[in-house]
Amino acid sequence: MSVCVALAMLLSGCAKSPEPPPTASTRGAQLFKERCAPCHPDGGNVINPKKTLHGGVLADNGITTPAGIVARMRKPGPGMTSFDPATIPDTDAHLIAEYILATYR
Repeated sequence: MSVCVALAMLLSGCAKSPEPPPTASTRGAQLFKERCAPCHPDGGNVINPKKTLHGGVLADNGITTPAGIVARMRKPGPGMTSFDPATIPDTDAHLIAEYILATYR
């Protein structure tokens, strides 16, 4: 019987523990990489290099809050793809916006 208990203890110690769920900032970074980085690598802008995601440039264009970024995602200017709520749900859009503001300030 003690062999069975020892074997069970040994095997239970080898089990892989589940990974914790991603944090909001991790999820925002992941979504940014998937949806935004192709046109905005490192916060830049491959279409219009004058309109980057860096804090000063965003502020100069009246964008200072996550809601402002989401609004621009929903109704962008010329050259940017529009991302409606069916494409990027509001929750994900806000995570992306928060990531942008935290990363490129």
